Amino acid sequence: MKFFSEQKLLLAMVVGIVAGGVSGYLWGEAMLAVQWIGELFLTALKMMIVPLVAASVISGVAGLGDVRRLGRMGGYSVAYYACTTLIAVAIGLVMANLWQPGVGVPLGGDLVAPTPSAGDVSFTDLVLSLVHPNIIAAAADMKLLPIIVFCIAFAAALSTLGETGKPVVAFFEGLNEGMMKLVEWIMWLAPIGVFALIASRLGAAGGGEAFLGQLAGLARYAAAVISGLLAHAAVLCLLLTVLVRRQLADYLRHMGTALMTAFSTASSSATLPLTMEGVKLAGVDDRARRFVLPLGATINMDGTALYESVAVLFIAQAYGIDLSFMQQMVVLLTATMAAIGAAGIPEAGLVTMVIVLEAVGLPIEGIGLLLAIDWFLDRCRTTINVFGDSVGAAVVGRLLK
Repeated sequence: MKFFSEQKLLLAMVVGIVAGGVSGYLWGEAMLAVQWIGELFLTALKMMIVPLVAASVISGVAGLGDVRRLGRMGGYSVAYYACTTLIAVAIGLVMANLWQPGVGVPLGGDLVAPTPSAGDVSFTDLVLSLVHPNIIAAAADMKLLPIIVFCIAFAAALSTLGETGKPVVAFFEGLNEGMMKLVEWIMWLAPIGVFALIASRLGAAGGGEAFLGQLAGLARYAAAVISGLLAHAAVLCLLLTVLVRRQLADYLRHMGTALMTAFSTASSSATLPLTMEGVKLAGVDDRARRFVLPLGATINMDGTALYESVAVLFIAQAYGIDLSFMQQMVVLLTATMAAIGAAGIPEAGLVTMVIVLEAVGLPIEGIGLLLAIDWFLDRCRTTINVFGDSVGAAVVGRLLK
């Protein structure tokens, strides 16, 4: 994609988001009429995910040659995910202690919502989620983790077959290039799609005044989450400039479309095709791009982990429960492990929240306090998730050299 075209698309995305916000604010529920356009764009992105992940992982892993290099790249990836998630949770705890967002929040009965139980979630369940008895069914259900595990194993097997495996690898390399070309075409629908997504979501919230009323009621909580996300974004930018030695402005220019799509869709997985395109334009090592990004979209949730640490302390403060330093360390470790390990569980974000609450003995009904503005903060944390994935690909690519 030419520089001019990339810049023009980025500008159109900004216009789409601003226009969607203004339209949703002014006309409220009337903007639900364009919801189908946003859903069409989101569906087009989701349509790309499974074939793109399969082609990218298989061609990337098989292209490594020596299978031992896969272990090196995998080790770097997991270490990066664990460290950045731990940092994110720590930042969330600091912000929650500084802002004290739950102090004085009324515990109205109408705010309480039913939540799923995490009681049946165990370590063995997480391990079993890595493998699926029917890989076609896993693809149909959009369960990416077992698909990635299968593709890694299949690519490793292909790399041992010599000449026999080369035509199969070539097929997936061609499939990968074809999928990336389709992604480029879908990207031109992005400005209209993000306009519809933002406008209709504000409309569903009752319009701008209704949303501002909800935001005002939980202003300190929203401020704690957003300031924490901005602080973690600064950490990621530091990693990019120090470890990768990349110019931040140049990298963000290439990633702009993916980040704005992440904010609009609130889905790391749906944004994956655009993330891979942006990282490719940024010149990140192709081996890291094909391996790290699909894995990161599945298990790397920096923004979500940070959000959950703030939310847990918010709930404790709202109920007047003082968490000790050691209990906050339990939150730190539990949120980090849950964010990385629970990707294969349905409603992963909500379930991991329940896991952390139960670890420190807090009422899970407190999640109902957050629901009014959760849809907005979900978009903010997803944007950080996607940015963390892209920086991870750049860091791992640099380490592989």
